[in-house]
Amino acid sequence: MPLKIRQDHNRFREIVRGRIKDNLKKYIQKGEMIGKRGKDTISIPLPTIDIPHFSFGHQEQGGVGQGEGEPGTVLGPGQVEPGQGQAGEGEGEHQLEVDLSLDELAAILGEELSLPHIEPKGQKQIENYKVRYTGINTTGPESLRHFKRTYKQALRRQISSGTYDPSNPVIIPTKADRRYRTWKLTPQPESAAVIVYMMDVSGSMGDEQKEIVRVESFWIDTWLRSQYKGLESRYIIHDAVAREVDRETFFHTRESGGTMISSAYRLCHEIMDADYDHSNWNIYPFHFSDGDNWSADDTRTCVEILKNDLLPRVNQFAYGQVESPYGSGQFIKDLREAFDGSERVALSEIADKDAIYGSIKDFLGKGK
Repeated sequence: MPLKIRQDHNRFREIVRGRIKDNLKKYIQKGEMIGKRGKDTISIPLPTIDIPHFSFGHQEQGGVGQGEGEPGTVLGPGQVEPGQGQAGEGEGEHQLEVDLSLDELAAILGEELSLPHIEPKGQKQIENYKVRYTGINTTGPESLRHFKRTYKQALRRQISSGTYDPSNPVIIPTKADRRYRTWKLTPQPESAAVIVYMMDVSGSMGDEQKEIVRVESFWIDTWLRSQYKGLESRYIIHDAVAREVDRETFFHTRESGGTMISSAYRLCHEIMDADYDHSNWNIYPFHFSDGDNWSADDTRTCVEILKNDLLPRVNQFAYGQVESPYGSGQFIKDLREAFDGSERVALSEIADKDAIYGSIKDFLGKGK
């Protein structure tokens, strides 16, 4: 890419990045953006920005460059009120969508919310490997052929054999001239993390509350994936009993029973015991509920499980209370009383989608 074009492209990307930062709160509140997520990128609509381009009009319109102009003449097409005017064949205005990598999106999120970077603990037991080119060999796959070394070898052979003609410097490598890069795999231990999502799916948690959880979990995932090379997610739903499910079931299940939160915390503890040694894994349990629990006795059981089994082994436990017309909202009050000042507990009240922005800061602002 020529230098000038590269500079213009980088300048445009900075404009796009700035516009996304300015509107980040709006993007966080809108869940439809998540549906445009690819494997490593996400499409973000920018209705007030367009890629620079030439626009050609019809000659009969007149204006600058098409005859004499008059003082006060508008330099551009006239404005037509929406819904007025006749049908035409011209191209309409389209909203620009830009593809942004999830790493870029996480960086913007971190800058805008002033999120501290996380210092991971432990090493993942399964290592990734990095390819390192270590030398040259006479055999290998064609994809690794070293052109410069092959050319030099052919030139050296033709000079030594007297077949090189300076007036007609044609170099034709033979099979024996070919040289190939050699490589080896170098183990790269990586810190890894697991998020254990837990959600109350009893009758008091409606579709609106689950949509808030879905949107917030996307941003939590995006940030934590930028901090860890390996990130796993597990999903637990509960009413009076808890069970582990896949992501699709997690966000689309609705039950009608009562609520016993301790069942989810017990299952979370079992999953950690079975699969995630806390000396090697960075563990993040996130629990979402409307604040109703079966009884005060079960709330005391929850506090005991957190104190004895979960908090000593996790980076941070986060509880988000989603406001519901049917929920009492008592559980977060009990957690505040039990864990006041604890650095490993993050609590957040989420009244509606507008509150997601601040809730992300509540959860991720400690840098744990």
